[in-house]
Amino acid sequence: MFGIDFQIKYVVDILLVALILYYTFRLLRRSGAVNLFWGIMAFVLVWFLVKFVFQLDLTAAMFDQLISVGALALIVIFQEEIRAFFYRLGARFSGFKFRRLRAESQTLNDRRAQAIMTACNHMSRSRTGALLVIAGKQDLKEYADTGERIDARISARMIENIFFKNSPLHDGALIIKGNRLHSAACILPVSKNQDIPQHFGLRHRAALGITERSDAIAIVVSEETGKISIARSGQLKEVSGDLLLVELSTAFAGTE
Repeated sequence: MFGIDFQIKYVVDILLVALILYYTFRLLRRSGAVNLFWGIMAFVLVWFLVKFVFQLDLTAAMFDQLISVGALALIVIFQEEIRAFFYRLGARFSGFKFRRLRAESQTLNDRRAQAIMTACNHMSRSRTGALLVIAGKQDLKEYADTGERIDARISARMIENIFFKNSPLHDGALIIKGNRLHSAACILPVSKNQDIPQHFGLRHRAALGITERSDAIAIVVSEETGKISIARSGQLKEVSGDLLLVELSTAFAGTE
């Protein structure tokens, strides 16, 4: 009986460590610092080898101090992400309230997706060029700071006014973050992919560029053809009607 309990204890121990590593990975991925996770894992592996395999006492003592200081530094750097994690963790145990919040969130996602789709369809018919970026979990502050801060509610009329040809904000990208139109006239990185078809203009190349560097999605309305395209993970495809609405709803759901 003791042997069985002993084995179960180690299984539970391994599962708990795996769970902690998984949520740490998710936490750092949301903040765009996933490479930091792998760096931490490499450091922990070296520390384990030094302390328990090679038993280098002096080096192990130095590593112990670095781990103590590093843990405090990570808490300070990622305090907002840690707070959000515990908020979501508490929401999972809130029963009916949590389910109600999810239903309300889905309704909000549908309204946002509908407003953007309506604006894109109107601009497509009038052949008004547009580039919209829906931020994912990664921060786009670097690119949002290149434009003009708007901080407005998402609405089809507002989006169309921004990209109206005589508007001072129609050049550049509109960045949408959460349920707000965050910034307009933003400058995005242009894709260096040599396989991009020659007929793609600057808007399409910028859409591919931002989705190559982040988990955002980008929507392009062509000024020449009026066609609507959506970019995700460095891939571009033409969309219309219900398919655009589905893509938008999925994008907003993925930002939660």
